[in-house]
Amino acid sequence: MHFKGHLLFTLYTVYGILLKVVASKGKVRGVSGQYPLVQNVTVTEGGVANLTCRVEYNDNTSLQWSNPAQQTLFFGDKKALRDNRIELVRASWSELTISISDVALSDEGMYTCSLFTMPVRTAKAYLTVLGVPEKPEIDGLTKPALEGDQLTLTCITQGSKPAADLRWFRNEKEVKGAKEVNASGKTFTVRSSLQLSVNRNDDGVAYTCRVDHVALAHSPQQATEVLEVHYAPHVEILPSLTVPQEGQFLKLECESKGNPSPDPVMWTKDGVELPDLSRVIVEGRELSFPSLNKTDNGTYRCEASNHLGTSSAEYTLFVYDAPTTPPPSTTHPLHPLPPDPTARSSVTGSRDPNAIGQHGTDHALIGGVVAVVVFVTLCLIIVLGRYLARHKGTYLTNEAKGADDAPDADTAIINAEGQQAHAEEKKEYFI
Repeated sequence: MHFKGHLLFTLYTVYGILLKVVASKGKVRGVSGQYPLVQNVTVTEGGVANLTCRVEYNDNTSLQWSNPAQQTLFFGDKKALRDNRIELVRASWSELTISISDVALSDEGMYTCSLFTMPVRTAKAYLTVLGVPEKPEIDGLTKPALEGDQLTLTCITQGSKPAADLRWFRNEKEVKGAKEVNASGKTFTVRSSLQLSVNRNDDGVAYTCRVDHVALAHSPQQATEVLEVHYAPHVEILPSLTVPQEGQFLKLECESKGNPSPDPVMWTKDGVELPDLSRVIVEGRELSFPSLNKTDNGTYRCEASNHLGTSSAEYTLFVYDAPTTPPPSTTHPLHPLPPDPTARSSVTGSRDPNAIGQHGTDHALIGGVVAVVVFVTLCLIIVLGRYLARHKGTYLTNEAKGADDAPDADTAIINAEGQQAHAEEKKEYFI
């Protein structure tokens, strides 16, 4: 009996332990699985927000959604608040999902999901509503602007949440502006200013203000203004030839840049109107000479004007003589061409330009040699003449000395020779 009692006690003890283990497992599962699970939601103003509440384990306990004002929206599948924007998406023992359409900024806040157990367990999800910025507007642009003006372009956008970012672009290149942010309720007004010193290079330039915002990730808002700048004309004359020659065609183009366009332009020659319109052709900005002549020499002036000023440019035309012989060919064939059997050589016929150039070079060389020979010959003649003149003078002097005491010419010559010999003897004596 004692043994049986001890065995029964042991069995009861083991059974009790098993019951406690099972009970504890059930209690842990119920406590951990009966907590609602939610997530924060971000939606753009005017969009649709879905709020979902889930539980892993539910013993037929109801779920409830309430708004930031603690007003019940849905209790299970029963709608509690009369708001046509709020609808039931799914309701079960493990999930309660509702949707809010056409979301407004006032819908932002903390939403609560409640699980009615003992005690009641809750979870909170924050609904963030993004304020969409309005399309920007650019102010401060004067149309048309004048060269030298100082302009301040201002770009403004409202209704953004959080505050939007404004960026300026000059054509496709970004430029820096001064940004200013002001709060207006739950939204922000953003302003950006751009300082400009206007010149003629700004004429036709597009200035763009672009809004960057998280609510405009795929469709950025922007505004563009194109500047129109008025400026005085600038004139330049562009000739079609660099070395104008007689008989050639010449065109002078008057390039005048200004806004408004300075049309038409006025051409003059040497300060007066063109004297002979039959020799020149005026077509708009172009002055053409069909066949140049030396009578066309002079200073041509082009003048252009608009309401902001007048500009002019001058071109001095000097017509050179037409070349008498064509320039030598710069290209030479690899193989000489056979002579034309039908061609005949004549004084008045056609001549090979290359042959003419070669003969001209030979003639110049021969002429130079002849000039040198003539010069050397003249020099020799002069030297020889002087020598002969001095020799003749010496001969006459000696002849006169021998003839002082001689009765005839032969005796005079002999006396002269005797004096010369005597002189040589005297030289030898003195030596």
